[in-house]
Amino acid sequence: MSLGRVLVIDDEAIVRISCQRVLTPEGYDVVVTSRGDEAIGLLEKERFDIVLTDLKMPDMDGLEVLKTIKERWPDIQVIIITGYGTISTAVQAIKLGAFEYVEKPFTPEDILNVVTKARQAKGS
Repeated sequence: MSLGRVLVIDDEAIVRISCQRVLTPEGYDVVVTSRGDEAIGLLEKERFDIVLTDLKMPDMDGLEVLKTIKERWPDIQVIIITGYGTISTAVQAIKLGAFEYVEKPFTPEDILNVVTKARQAKGS
């Protein structure tokens, strides 16, 4: 049984792969994409419970992705992945409705813990 569907949006392949490697064995159905606009397209067609999105992406940044998701699919939990130096932006993201943020570089435990917390919060 799937614990939920997770969409990972990051322009770095290593981040997409590591999230998939951590979450899939734990029972999550994980879909990855490298672009914010592609992610919105996927969200229009499929149901997701949790979205992990990078803040800094070339086409559509994580804040735009977050705003769009919260306007159109308010029940989706959005977790922001942020690199060094964008903590103030991550705090801004929380104010816009993000569930939590994870700093890069993150450990497998970091990702699993935050996704588990988001799933539990969604369920309550």
